[in-house]
Amino acid sequence: MKYTLWRRAAAAFLSLFLLCGLCSPGAFADAEMRRVVVGADLTEEQIASVYTEYGIRRGDVPELRLTNAEEHAALDGYVDAAIIGTRSMSCVYLELLGQGSGMNVTVKNISWCTPEMYINALSTAGITDARIAVVAPFAVSGTAALAGIYKAYEDMTGQKLDAVAKDVSTQELTITGELANEIGSADSTSIVNDLKLMLNETVNMSDEELRSTIRRIAGTYHVTLTETQVQQLVDLCRSLEKLDAGTLTQRVEDIQSTLEKVSEAKDQVVGFFQTIRNAFAAVKDFFDRLSSLFGGR
Repeated sequence: MKYTLWRRAAAAFLSLFLLCGLCSPGAFADAEMRRVVVGADLTEEQIASVYTEYGIRRGDVPELRLTNAEEHAALDGYVDAAIIGTRSMSCVYLELLGQGSGMNVTVKNISWCTPEMYINALSTAGITDARIAVVAPFAVSGTAALAGIYKAYEDMTGQKLDAVAKDVSTQELTITGELANEIGSADSTSIVNDLKLMLNETVNMSDEELRSTIRRIAGTYHVTLTETQVQQLVDLCRSLEKLDAGTLTQRVEDIQSTLEKVSEAKDQVVGFFQTIRNAFAAVKDFFDRLSSLFGGR
């Protein structure tokens, strides 16, 4: 009973936070500018739970299905087959926004990919102004959601994204995710973005010169990379160099404010829960002192 009020307050705040992030104001947007992509192997009950998370009624937004075969077609060669799995379970809500609106990405039950990682990879593919929610009915890696986002975007616009850019985007998400497991999402995305901003220079570097540059950039974030990680980033740079450097640089610059907002939001949530933890500790200490004064009765 001691902590019930605090727990209810924390739960209410978290529910409001998630609800605002996932469905407002997207729930009132033009249906033609929105798509929902559901994993083809979900049950009807699971699909219903996903729509509840999105805060929209099924049928209000055009719905597409993504099969496991489509996931493998998009990810094979970049993501381990065991991670892709044999069932399509990730779901995506995509709402296109006006130019300059930036990216708003939220995730739920996604264990491997962070909003920052999606934002970076999608900017490489050419998607920079959108509201996206990636949801699964239970914990999944989230890598396959990229294929769902591409499918929704192309269906909505009637335009195919550049095939090379999509491949490089998938490679970027994979490498950034592997790095994030070791050095954290913020540092991994920052290192990749720094490399994107200097593609005009890296294209003229030998592989050894590029390795030295990568180590130097990592050092500015107080990160030491393994030889394998450095080689992954070399390979990514060589892939990124196939794209137009000027366009890619502009996209990186466009998403910087979005990434800063994501970071600030995380800090605020962490700060809130730290306050809750401190309050719990203070209440516990108060009752412990009372117990001590009255002999433990």
